[in-house]
Amino acid sequence: MRPVILTREYPPEVYGGAGVHVEYLSRELAKLVPLEVRCFGAEREPDGGPPVRAFEPWEALGHDQPYAAALGVLSVDLAMLDGIETATLVHSHTWYANFAGHLAKVMFEIPHVVTAHSFEPQRPWKVQQLGSGGYALSSWCERTALEHADAVIAVSGAMRGAVLETYPQVDPSRVQVIRNGIDPFEFKPDPHTDGLVRWGVDPVRPYVLFVGRISRQKGIDHLLDAVPALDPSAQFVLCAGSPDTPELREEVARRVDELQAQRSGVVWLEEMVPRADLIQLEAHATVLTVPSVYEPLGIVNLEAMACETAVVASAVGGIPEVVVDGETGLLVPYDPNDPAAFTAGLAAAVNELLAEPERAREMGVAGRRRVLEQFSWRSVAEQTAALYARVGG
Repeated sequence: MRPVILTREYPPEVYGGAGVHVEYLSRELAKLVPLEVRCFGAEREPDGGPPVRAFEPWEALGHDQPYAAALGVLSVDLAMLDGIETATLVHSHTWYANFAGHLAKVMFEIPHVVTAHSFEPQRPWKVQQLGSGGYALSSWCERTALEHADAVIAVSGAMRGAVLETYPQVDPSRVQVIRNGIDPFEFKPDPHTDGLVRWGVDPVRPYVLFVGRISRQKGIDHLLDAVPALDPSAQFVLCAGSPDTPELREEVARRVDELQAQRSGVVWLEEMVPRADLIQLEAHATVLTVPSVYEPLGIVNLEAMACETAVVASAVGGIPEVVVDGETGLLVPYDPNDPAAFTAGLAAAVNELLAEPERAREMGVAGRRRVLEQFSWRSVAEQTAALYARVGG
């Protein structure tokens, strides 16, 4: 067996949940099978993990039309096919790499496995990022790959249902649930607070934390709407970067400025925070907020739970499969037709835990216990390797 993982993100260029998934999955898979990773970007230095080949977009496509980004993606997908015929199976992650996997299947009859992290039809706000033509292209790449894949991995039960609803041409027998995992020996309670101080967070004062991309998908606009209603004694720490568009980044910057003028303790960390500092931020937060309007699973929920931190999250997608309402955190119903109710619900749930810090701590302890019992990358890798054996022989 010689599987090749195809991905946009790979360390050190990881900015989203799919990238985190590939990072940890490939590390564990390499212990089980002779694995190669192909990714976007500059060549990586060997790091003791699986061998990695990296590819950059063709410079000729670097013009200023919105769809140029989508064309650049396809240029990388084409480059990824170099020598791919020696693989016995390809495994693609997100639309960015799905087309490369599909072409490998068409050209060389290599079995193609797709992990469904999210769906383009359920993220219409990406038109702002890619333009209408680019969004049509990304959606086509994803649909074509999933409908012809030999196997589809859904990262949650909710995601499996979404696969079959969004792409009814997909044979249900080819869709298997393998949930995301977490490394509980890396993400764990940390008594140190030097990372907090380094980023301007008061380690004595309670704080509410958000960790995620600046994207409509992550519900960041709803969360910013809720901040004025939060207990003023608490800090609000926004660990958010990699904006979908420059315009969205400017909108968030303006709103953060307004919040900082209204209350103390509003901290925005826009640059990439080193993982050790991120773990400290997650470990010492009173509550982590995950206000996503669309979320197949949400690895950040697992990160916080592993760090013994309570979670307040939207009850969408696969989040209820991770966060147990009333036990490891609180879930807030989301209705796209009533955003005001969602905003009010977020504020109320966060304030509830800020007012009961001992209850929040108990939820955090329960969260880590749940992570240890049910989520591990070793298990994810073993299930994935078993699927490879069935599909690729």
